[in-house]
Amino acid sequence: MFDNLFIKSIGLIKSTCENEDYVFQLPVIKNLIKIQQLELNKKVTFFIGENGTGKSTLLEAIAVACGFNAEGGTKNFNFSSKQTHSQLYRYLTVAKGIRKPSDGFFLRAESFYNVASEIDRLDEIFPLLSSYGGRSLHDQSHGESFMSLILNRFGGNGLYILDEPEAALSPSRQLSLLVQINNLVNKNSQFIIATHSPIILAYPGAEIYVFSEEGITLTPYDKTEHYVLTKEVLDNPQRMLKYLFEDQP
Repeated sequence: MFDNLFIKSIGLIKSTCENEDYVFQLPVIKNLIKIQQLELNKKVTFFIGENGTGKSTLLEAIAVACGFNAEGGTKNFNFSSKQTHSQLYRYLTVAKGIRKPSDGFFLRAESFYNVASEIDRLDEIFPLLSSYGGRSLHDQSHGESFMSLILNRFGGNGLYILDEPEAALSPSRQLSLLVQINNLVNKNSQFIIATHSPIILAYPGAEIYVFSEEGITLTPYDKTEHYVLTKEVLDNPQRMLKYLFEDQP
């Protein structure tokens, strides 16, 4: 399995330890410097953690280091609505496998609108929409456009980097996403996903890295805060709400 991965590990050039850029003060980067290498051993890897730990920043840097556009898209996309991505990718070491992907996509929820606009622009130059379902992504709901992209554009034997794909998806659509991820894994694909969704995290056999102030920890699904907290709420929502509200005036 390890030899079939497109990306096998992520590391940082040691000289970055003294870098004063804000991104190097993020918990995930400080902890990555400590462990030196973050190994990827499964075809689906999840990055999870509290807001501000730096998981999306690291995911973006991995995508850019692999040749993807910072705002999303394929390796052929070369647009920028605003230069906001960090320079972290310059300091990453990405250990690649012996196989090369024939497909790939960087999907980030926060800039998906810009990607959809770029697809429409490119379609005016040469036919492109057929690869995305034959209909402008702007002419669909947010969730529909996400699924149209994943169902039609992701072809297999690919490297797919997804940043919070659940942002536009209902619970049932998140289950549909899991089905498509599994289909693509069976077609020799690799996924690296940052998410807050306990539904998406349930993908069987995936490795889950929890990013925190204390470190980067490989964690079983049922030991993650996402699973434990969600289960506590669903098992007894009234008890949880009473606990949350009891100290309020």
